[in-house]
Amino acid sequence: MIEVRNLTRVFRTYKKRPGFLGGLYGLFKRDFEEIAAAKEISFDIAEGEFVGFLGPNGAGKTTTLKMLSGLIFPTGGSARVAGFDPSRRENAYRRIFALVLGQKNQLWWDLPAQESFLLLRHIYNLPAADYKATLDELVALLGVGPKLNVMVRELSLGERMKMELIAALLHRPRVLFLDEPTIGLDVVSQKAVRQFLRDYNRRHRVTILLTSHYMADIQELCERVIVIHKGTKIYDGELDRLESRQGARRKIITFIPRPGRFPECWASAHGAAQRDDEGRVTLTVPADAVVSVSQEILSAGSVVDITIEDVPLEDIIAELFNSR
Repeated sequence: MIEVRNLTRVFRTYKKRPGFLGGLYGLFKRDFEEIAAAKEISFDIAEGEFVGFLGPNGAGKTTTLKMLSGLIFPTGGSARVAGFDPSRRENAYRRIFALVLGQKNQLWWDLPAQESFLLLRHIYNLPAADYKATLDELVALLGVGPKLNVMVRELSLGERMKMELIAALLHRPRVLFLDEPTIGLDVVSQKAVRQFLRDYNRRHRVTILLTSHYMADIQELCERVIVIHKGTKIYDGELDRLESRQGARRKIITFIPRPGRFPECWASAHGAAQRDDEGRVTLTVPADAVVSVSQEILSAGSVVDITIEDVPLEDIIAELFNSR
């Protein structure tokens, strides 16, 4: 469905010298800097896949989505989405994809969302019956029926994002680009949006490329992730394989020693332990060492509590960035 080959985008920016004299100098001679927001990125995404697109701020995620949407032109390389070249901006292509930017609004601020939906119906020339059936389905899935006639500016952030998703899906796109769709939402709204996206993807096999800084979004929705850093792709594969990179999956063991019945200077043979101000002791060990470390702890003395959990995906991603 999506084929990207060596996609590159270089931005040329003016570097102004400081002060009045610097501005005056710029009238006659300008210094420019070239920044590669995306550098020879390549990947393929099959129809119906739900893929996470990860990277720190400024990595080039949004730039890549905008190139795939035809909003900006690539400096080099090529992209094909459902057989179309996005840079040609053909009307037929615009009808088969949708782009949702979490920090941008496509709905009229001073009108109810329903009015914007009607406008979109005419823009996409949707038959009345198809429009009503799609709208009813989306409204039911997102549970926003009572809010359709409320001014968009009076909706909560979570309600606005749900309306944005409805607006993006009214024309039944085959490809959906999502850029931070849950940014700023509370936990309840995030969960509702994730559940909707999961159900919609399964029902209609829409190909979805999702960027998010909330790792819960990625872990709950995506089996595959693409990671870019400084404009370059550094990982493309299964999420499980990313979590278990560099050998066996690691675990975090945290326990609370019983005061006076556990050695103060205890150390494990499997790694350094850290003790916080509240007395909890934490160490990170390979998954296959969990049993032996647990036995080591329990044989050293008495503990109040012990827990074992996976290393957070955020930490794994951060390590991946820092290693570059």
